[in-house]
Amino acid sequence: IGVANGLTLGDMTVVGPTGRRVGLPAFAGRTYPGRAIAVRRREFDDVLRDAALAAGAEPFVGRAARPRFGDAGLEGFELSSGIELRADIVIGADGATSQVAAAAELVDPRRVLWAFALRAYSAAAVDRPHITFWEPTPGRALPGYGWIFPGADGGSNLGLGVGMRSTRTGAASATRLLPAFVAHLRRLDLVDGDAHGTPLGGWLKLGMVGTTPARGRVLLVGDAAGLVNPLQGEGIGAALGSGRAAAEAALAGPPRAADRYRTYLRRTHAPFMSSTAPAHAAMLGRPRAIALLARALTAPVASRAIAGAWSLYWNDLVIGATPRPSRSLARAVAQAGSFATARSDAARSIMRTLEADDPGTPVPDRARDGGSPTGRSVVDAQRPRGLDV
Repeated sequence: IGVANGLTLGDMTVVGPTGRRVGLPAFAGRTYPGRAIAVRRREFDDVLRDAALAAGAEPFVGRAARPRFGDAGLEGFELSSGIELRADIVIGADGATSQVAAAAELVDPRRVLWAFALRAYSAAAVDRPHITFWEPTPGRALPGYGWIFPGADGGSNLGLGVGMRSTRTGAASATRLLPAFVAHLRRLDLVDGDAHGTPLGGWLKLGMVGTTPARGRVLLVGDAAGLVNPLQGEGIGAALGSGRAAAEAALAGPPRAADRYRTYLRRTHAPFMSSTAPAHAAMLGRPRAIALLARALTAPVASRAIAGAWSLYWNDLVIGATPRPSRSLARAVAQAGSFATARSDAARSIMRTLEADDPGTPVPDRARDGGSPTGRSVVDAQRPRGLDV
């Protein structure tokens, strides 16, 4: 898929609470390039939609309004437009607050790790992405981070990401803090004025915690499955990879599609998610500990020694990395993290959701309305709710 007007990016700068800056290298791996592309989200969505239509997808416009159930469980939805869609397999690609996941009862809201990301724009140009660990009050860090990224049109994208547990109560605080964060960016000489445009936000569901990504003939991909990096909130890569894997599992035959898809997740995302999600949860509510960790990571001597490994581990790039000392250190950190969190409730729950289907699993206790599958695969027709990048 080609994206027009994309801006190629490489290394990243991390700014610590004291203003110290660390360069994280963008290493090329065996399975990925040493670069990224920045593009507005609307343009990216258009490219994906056009590619799907060119491959033969049938378009529908509307929101998933009322679920439709059959003997095999969730079979489709009636859209807000009045069109009813049924399928052999339902793929939920409808974001963190997925209606498909809710209808199929694949989410335990008491366990989900939520985060909220709020973004705006600045006319100031930056030469590379900057991640900023920020202390709104000295010694007490934000449970997340701020950022300013180069924009494809010459300006920049800036914002705040705030972690929370299972209650979605942090959106208002992120909105209130945004002007103070922009002032902090001015002190760092990263912007020279106020942000412009109406700030927009979106929910993130982190680390697969509290979500069963596949059961029966319902598969969840991307944010709907909770496939968002618990350490830094990125989810586009996992969304694209999981979407492809779900499609391949469906094309290989509906009866075992969920098992095939879960096998993909066990081999790719589960090892990282099952260790980093518990670590993320343990740090929430501890602003002093977050501040100390951020200061330690950006200390001059330590940061130079670990920058390469930090880049690989933080961005979940250890698998597929080329052999070098930084990969060895990142692998050691990953193994230590897995050992330390293996007995945590979050890690165990993630792995349980990836076990094989129980043939006796009942259909959700909802009113069933019969009907035969059409043979099509249903994907929620809403535009993805993620942030513009």
